[in-house]
Formats: sequence, structure tokens, C-alpha cells
Amino acid sequence: MGKDGRSLYEQSGYGRPEKEGIRLAPQEALYLLHRGKIEIPAYRFDTLLAEFANQHNFLRSFLVYRDLRERGYVVQTGPHDFRVFRRGEKPGTGESIYLVRVLSERDPVRFTTLIEEVVASRNMRKQYILAVVDDEDELTYYEIKLQKLVRSRAPEAGLVNREAELVGKSGMVTVPPDSDLEMAGFGQRFDDQRLVLSPVELHYLMEANVVMLKRNGIPVGLTEYLESAKNADSELGGKINVYEELREAGFTPRTGYKFGHHFRVYCGKNTHSDMLVHAIGKETVMPMSVISRSVRMAHSVKKKMLFGCVHTTGIQFVEFARIKL
Repeated sequence: MGKDGRSLYEQSGYGRPEKEGIRLAPQEALYLLHRGKIEIPAYRFDTLLAEFANQHNFLRSFLVYRDLRERGYVVQTGPHDFRVFRRGEKPGTGESIYLVRVLSERDPVRFTTLIEEVVASRNMRKQYILAVVDDEDELTYYEIKLQKLVRSRAPEAGLVNREAELVGKSGMVTVPPDSDLEMAGFGQRFDDQRLVLSPVELHYLMEANVVMLKRNGIPVGLTEYLESAKNADSELGGKINVYEELREAGFTPRTGYKFGHHFRVYCGKNTHSDMLVHAIGKETVMPMSVISRSVRMAHSVKKKMLFGCVHTTGIQFVEFARIKL
């Protein structure tokens, strides 16, 4: 646009200033035409939309742009899809607070890429937002955070050393009610004299040299047990890594099967779990629709939803939370 359009930039943050005026991104031009703020020779809104719709995912991008603008935000394109300024602020007089990536409900989310983008956003001191457009063109916003847990304790110091009998892929120990194992959040009571340790618990306690596993009186080594247990559970390796990280950060993980995830996680002495955690590989690709169901489930039971991703820096916990902008 020419010099007459420069006021659109100065007053409302539209476009990028150039010597002869401002340059509008396609989303900005279409929005301003729709709102009657500009005229474009030979184009109406419908014909311009049809022109831009040939661009990959343009309509979805425009819907997010329009929604953010009508919520009172100044929006500019890049560095992901959009950067969004604080309400009342604009380029030149304020700074952006959100970096927004636009997806459809059926788009795959590659966690390695997602983590890289969140890290880049964090380095720029911005919040990373996913704007998801469903098949009815409704919008949902998710804030994505990376939670790097800090190890706060040594592996289960103070527990009494015990023997466990291999039962299937679990371990059974003979302990009275309210034993030190139960007080530390391990095992499920089988009867008044016996406690059953799940595979992740058993592996963790064996690795910490708290439990010695036997089968019919013959010792079973950690490597032998792990190889056997993995045959029954292909996800066990990832679950063990995430379980260990949670434990050594001071949390108490228990099975999250009833919630459709690997773990429900307790913080401190809380009687209700605070988080749902699902272990995934670093190259995992998951449809956004699956993530959405997970977040909604966690929200409905008042818990945070985290994915424990095996990453180059260790276990990277990725939290998804629905937000209202």
C-alpha cells in the first residue's frame, strides 16, 4: 500500500513499513478488505479469498489471524506462523508475547520439531501457542511448556533390602501392611502379607539394589528380567525411563491406565494425583486429535497433561494446556 496506508501500521500495527508505504501480508489484506478498511481494485472479499486459498493452508491461517485480531491483539506473520503483541501494544511501541503455530485437528505433531520450536520461543522470551482449527472451523488454543524436572533425592534411600519372587512379569514381596515400600508409594497390596510390584517399580528397585529378584529360589539379574519383561510390553523401555525421572524428582508415579495414560503422578503427600504422564519416543508423531483427547481428559479430572519424551537432553516433559487468549 502507498503512503496513505502508513496510518494502518502506525495506529493498528498492520503491515511492514517500506519506503513507499506498507506491505501487507495476505491475511492482513484479506482481513482489512473484509472489514472495509481498504479497497483493492478488481477484487471483492470473495474473489480475493479464492485467490489466496490456493496457498497451502491459507484459510486455516486466516481464521486464526481474524480471531486474534478480533480479540484485540496486534498480529504479524512469523517467525512460526504469527507473533502476537500484548493488548494495547504494537510494533515499535511494544513487544510480542506469543509465537503461534497453526494446525488442523488432523495434523500430525512431531515431538522433536515441537520441542525445538518451544525452545526457540523460550529463548526469545515468548510463549509458544498452538492454534488448532477443527473440521468445523472452530478454534482451540494450547499453551505448550517444557518442564525439565530437577532431581531432588537419591534413589530410594532408607528402604529395607528385600527379596521378591517373580510372578509373571511382576514381583511379589512379603511385607506387613504399611511397610516402608507402601509408605514410599510402591506396590499394590495383594493380601495382608504380600505386596505386588509392577514391572516399572520392580526394575527401579532392582536397579537401586533395594530388591533382589528370584524365580523358584534362583536369582534373576536386571538385564535378564528387562529382556523378558520387554517381550510382554513393547513400551516398557520408555516407561522405565520416565518413571525413573519422575521418582528421582520427588514424585510418586502410579499406573494411569484408568485415564488412558501410562502414569498418574502424585506430588508430595497429596492424596489425589496432580498429573497424567505418557511416555513417548523422541521421534514420536501423534495426531493433534489424539493429543486433544488427552488434554480434555486431564482437564476433566483437574490434572496437568504431560508427555515424557526421550530427547537428546534426557527426558523432556512437554505440557499441553488449553488456554483462553
